[in-house]
Amino acid sequence: MSSITKVALAGATGNLGPAILDQLLAAGFQVKVLTRQSSNHKFPNSVEVAPVDYDSLDSLIAALKGQDAVVSTLASMALEKQLLLVEAASKAGVKRFIPSDFGSDTVHPKTSKLPVYGHKVAVQDALKREASNAGSGDMTYTLVLCGPFLDWGVQASWLLDLKAREINLWDGGDRIFSTTTLPSVGKAVVGVLKHPDETQNRAVYVQNAALSARDLARYAKRATGDDFKEHQPSVDEELNSAWADLKANTTPDKWAMKFITAAVYGEGYGAHFAKNDNDLLGIKDMNEDEIVALIKKSL
Repeated sequence: MSSITKVALAGATGNLGPAILDQLLAAGFQVKVLTRQSSNHKFPNSVEVAPVDYDSLDSLIAALKGQDAVVSTLASMALEKQLLLVEAASKAGVKRFIPSDFGSDTVHPKTSKLPVYGHKVAVQDALKREASNAGSGDMTYTLVLCGPFLDWGVQASWLLDLKAREINLWDGGDRIFSTTTLPSVGKAVVGVLKHPDETQNRAVYVQNAALSARDLARYAKRATGDDFKEHQPSVDEELNSAWADLKANTTPDKWAMKFITAAVYGEGYGAHFAKNDNDLLGIKDMNEDEIVALIKKSL
């Protein structure tokens, strides 16, 4: 595949989008940011801003003409918008599509069956169809799987609660999971775009660390000097609660994070990546001191 220089980024705000944008710009890519027509968000002068109607195929095709790659960080629940973006990218002649699939191993057969990931799997299926449909523009794809975001998980009190000095040790807290910081996810995206042949039509796996909740509790004590109150909830009970909420037709905010918790802390969901693409994509491992420093920055 020829080199990739022009990249369209859909969803450049939020938690992950800015980190990816920063890394794309630092690596010298020409970036076009797709924004909603109502957005007044300010971007660096070096960024081309393209207001689009995410519900209009023609609007998206026009914005993606001439782009080598599309990176999406749109909310994964926005399935119709994601699928329309895939179709538009293919029809616009885009070479590589990186979907909003950052997180758990959605390729894993057990994880892929969790309802919270149904939208991501549907987008994967659409990308596979495009990649196998000879003559449709030959668009390829890469999934970037990175586990939970380490820095965001600390700052948002999801991996642990710094303010309350509390942490959940799910099922005892000893299961290992892979985790990556937001800047490193951005670097992984850059690595994919710089190595299009090696990353074509597959998932890549990256991690800054592989650790357990009990490890995090120890690191947090080093960072704060305080003991953390340890709760020991059950993953199975969390899953049962998630299924009950789903059956009751509640909104995703009631059950989504419960399923994600199971994918990260439960048994057999592939949360600890058996292999990774760190070397290919330029992602470095973090040691304990670096993770402690990250936690201190969030205090």
